[in-house]
Amino acid sequence: MTIIAAVDGSALGNPGPAGWAWYVDESCWAAGGWPESTNNRGELTAVLELLRATAHTGQDLLIQADSQYVINSLTKWMPGWKRRGWRKADGKPVLNDDLMKALDAALAGRQVRFEWVKGHAGHPANERADDCARAAATAYQRGTAVPTGPGWTHGGPAPAQPDGLLEPADSAATLATYERAAVPAPQGEVVPGATAERRARLRAQQEADGTLF
Repeated sequence: MTIIAAVDGSALGNPGPAGWAWYVDESCWAAGGWPESTNNRGELTAVLELLRATAHTGQDLLIQADSQYVINSLTKWMPGWKRRGWRKADGKPVLNDDLMKALDAALAGRQVRFEWVKGHAGHPANERADDCARAAATAYQRGTAVPTGPGWTHGGPAPAQPDGLLEPADSAATLATYERAAVPAPQGEVVPGATAERRARLRAQQEADGTLF
């Protein structure tokens, strides 16, 4: 059998109160977060926590994600980063390398496929993962109890897993720098001094050699 699960992250302010979530169905989902983090760290942590929760099942995994950053990082760019000692093609350190290394270890020996789904477009599982991640972020923002979900319930509970990775003592400014470097500009955003064609060529080259992230 193949487990099909959606993952998502949320950050209110980016950086700001943040959450992550994975979702299989209403009886099987989990969420968490931090007082301050970024959307990308939420997205990556959702995948990591899903891998940890399902490691004991021995089943293949199909992960539905709306983040091309996450999918490309784990399926295209990671081999090159590892060869270069977790550095990008331009020699700079890989962003979120603590999570990337943990994900690399969690993926080892697993049969995992990724499917990109458009966010906020009515995909039921993606919408619920987004709801759960945002609810966790909102709880941290308000100082209320975090809705963590039932966890893995299909075929029995998962074995106890290590606590989720703690956020480093990054300042808000540092986290903001990470996020600006890691999040593509929205479609249609005007970049001074660059034509649409030039921006498209530059992004294609950056994606090809892994320097974008």
